[in-house]
Amino acid sequence: MRFMMLMIPGGYESAAPGTMPDAAAVEAMMKYNAALQEAGVLLALDGLHPPSMGARVSFKGGQPSVTDGPFAEAKEVLGGYWMIQVKSREEAIEWARRCPGGDNEVIEIRQVQEFEDFPADVQEAASDFVDMQQKIGQRA
Repeated sequence: MRFMMLMIPGGYESAAPGTMPDAAAVEAMMKYNAALQEAGVLLALDGLHPPSMGARVSFKGGQPSVTDGPFAEAKEVLGGYWMIQVKSREEAIEWARRCPGGDNEVIEIRQVQEFEDFPADVQEAASDFVDMQQKIGQRA
């Protein structure tokens, strides 16, 4: 089972462009990342720049509209993520509990929808999905 662990740092929604974590926090997080890797469960990970450097594309009335960050209405934003492959939701939770997060940080855990999870009609509509994933994997 694949799970995405989403880091939600409090206050990041209003962080200035170029805001970076301090070196001590990064050092602690790298030890955690190494433990995930050594256990063979880590598939991918990345940190994200603050929303002040981002953009959102919305589709009201079917027309794309771009809004540059920061986003005044945002209460929680992602600071980064890990993609892990484990045997159960409980194992994913145990890995999240080991993270050296701070008082203002939350990790949301979401299971990835696998192709086999969908009913036959949805699998038919997404028949090229598995091929797309394989092609993406070959580029990585």
